[in-house]
Amino acid sequence: MTVDTQQKGDERVHWLPMIAAISSISVVGIAIGLGMPLLSVILETRGHSASMIGLNTAVAGLASIAGAPLATPLAMRLGVAWTMLLMIAAGALAFVGFHFAPAFWMWFPLRVALHISLTVLFILSEFWISTSAPPHRRGLVLGIYATVLSLGFAAGPWLFAHLGSSGFLPFGVTIALVTLAAIPVLAARNESPAIVADGETSHFLRYVWLVPTATFAVLVFGAVETGGFSLFPVYGNRIGYSEADAALLLTMIGLGNVLLQIPIGMISDRISDRRYLLLACATVGLIGTVFMPFFAQNWHLMAALLFVWGGVVAAMYTIGLAHLGSQLSGHELASANAAFVLCYGVGMVIGPQAIGIGMDAFGPSGFGWSLALFFAAYMLLVLVRLVRKIL
Repeated sequence: MTVDTQQKGDERVHWLPMIAAISSISVVGIAIGLGMPLLSVILETRGHSASMIGLNTAVAGLASIAGAPLATPLAMRLGVAWTMLLMIAAGALAFVGFHFAPAFWMWFPLRVALHISLTVLFILSEFWISTSAPPHRRGLVLGIYATVLSLGFAAGPWLFAHLGSSGFLPFGVTIALVTLAAIPVLAARNESPAIVADGETSHFLRYVWLVPTATFAVLVFGAVETGGFSLFPVYGNRIGYSEADAALLLTMIGLGNVLLQIPIGMISDRISDRRYLLLACATVGLIGTVFMPFFAQNWHLMAALLFVWGGVVAAMYTIGLAHLGSQLSGHELASANAAFVLCYGVGMVIGPQAIGIGMDAFGPSGFGWSLALFFAAYMLLVLVRLVRKIL
């Protein structure tokens, strides 16, 4: 039975748990947006090499993959709200621990603890949001969620620019924000959804293949977002952009991400099968990468293209999550959310590698061709699934 069928009688948006879940996920965005540059700068000032800084940062992706299977069992044992509060506290303690850890090796277990906490928080927040939104408003609600998350990511670097990396201040401000975000979660604890296993519990990896149009949408998004953002400055430099112009183009991608999620989410609420919209988003992603070289000579055209491209491609995450919520419920949805976040982590790992190899092999044009390959492969998957449905 799908969650949409189960919830036909409940058309209300449960705002208190929605605010609780969205506020907690904003912490994830701020913590990552502030923590990544802050921790890297601190390590650099301590004299560590770029390769060692990169190694410590890479542990975050592996910790996220390792943390995904923990979310559902913890929530079943402790409850969703209490597990989220535990992860907020654990993440806060791990984050402040970086300030007091004198030895470099200590940063590895701290990084693992931080990102396992953030991953579990990520999964349960999305599960709580999906279960609190009625089917006809799920796209809108998840669009709001994606917008708030994007603003959190943007707020992190902004805070870092104003707070700097010296002393306890940036750590103290982050702890204060985390504490504030925990308040609505505590207030809504009695409205958090229960996760009860129905019969035999299946391994969460099963859900990667159960709704592949959702899970592979987020894998493609993770690959494109991480690889594209990390290597776009290199691509921009190789095609003649200054560092400042390339950075502004990245800002346009982020702006599209923030402004287009809610309207695209509302559109998805009017479509009976969201796979068609996912196919459309991937098509826009493919077309955008094809046109990038032709628009590169005009900064304003490139900025307009990347604004639309960034917002539509980011919607693959939002719509994929909405599609997942329309197909599953209860324990299955919680496990599927874990698989969803796992696929995002896998995309984060393979994206930069694939795009980097493409640029080494084919020069600047390899940037667009590598991105196009991800979109084309996903389009083929969705087309096969839709044809199988028709036949």
